[in-house]
Amino acid sequence: MAKGLREIKRQIKSKQSTKQITKAMEMVAASKLRRAQELAQAARPYSDKLKEVVSNIAAGSKGIKHPMLEQRPVKRTGYLVITSDRGLAGGYNANILKKVSQTIKERHNSKDEYVIFVIGRKGRDYFRRRDLPIAQEVTELSDTPVFADIKTIAQGAVQQFENGQIDELFICYNRFVNALTQIPEIDSLLPMQNVEAKSTVAASYEYEPSPEGVLEVLLPKYAETLIYSALLDGKASELGARMTAMGNATKNADKMIGELTLTYNRARQAAITQEITEIVAGANAQA
Repeated sequence: MAKGLREIKRQIKSKQSTKQITKAMEMVAASKLRRAQELAQAARPYSDKLKEVVSNIAAGSKGIKHPMLEQRPVKRTGYLVITSDRGLAGGYNANILKKVSQTIKERHNSKDEYVIFVIGRKGRDYFRRRDLPIAQEVTELSDTPVFADIKTIAQGAVQQFENGQIDELFICYNRFVNALTQIPEIDSLLPMQNVEAKSTVAASYEYEPSPEGVLEVLLPKYAETLIYSALLDGKASELGARMTAMGNATKNADKMIGELTLTYNRARQAAITQEITEIVAGANAQA
């Protein structure tokens, strides 16, 4: 019985240690989540203004052409997938990777028909294990990434589209709703088909050297900005998922500690009762 009590006590201490870790991770994720949300919100005005400028140029200049605005027969597709470097974030990585894999399986018959640009160690390892074609990868990002961290992969994906190496580009990430909800999304990024003028103010602009020249610079930057915005959204989703997962783990640890404590007290009470019974029986035998 003493051996059983020691084992239960050891399990209680183990669960208490685990609870301390998960609670600390929950608090860290919660503090970082606020910063990640602020970064995601701060990036939107720039993205919106850039889209407005691009829309006005495209709508105000008839007959304007640019590779990023034109559809062409799809021979090869690019997928830019955003995952995390670390686990312990619930279904954050599994959900988006499952959706990407399902989409690839439904749309393609050969590995020559697509290529993957992946951000995050979890996604990279997932695709490597399945021997899927990875064009570029970026890992070891901080929880507050800056555009310079993904500049190479963003430019690489956009340039492959401009050069005709891929004919369409999708961005795959978890859209942040709140700390409890993150929705896996696969959005079409290129070619751009939803660039429409939304400004109600009638204004005439002169572009130097030409509208085509301005779009030549702005459209790649706009696409790269959308990628960065998706990354910030994904980071907020990751931290929200980790906070929720660690919160649930802490609650489970509390529950297990309570159950083990109850079992320990019952076993201890049974041991004490047995000792008293043995003492009484011994005393009666000597009487």
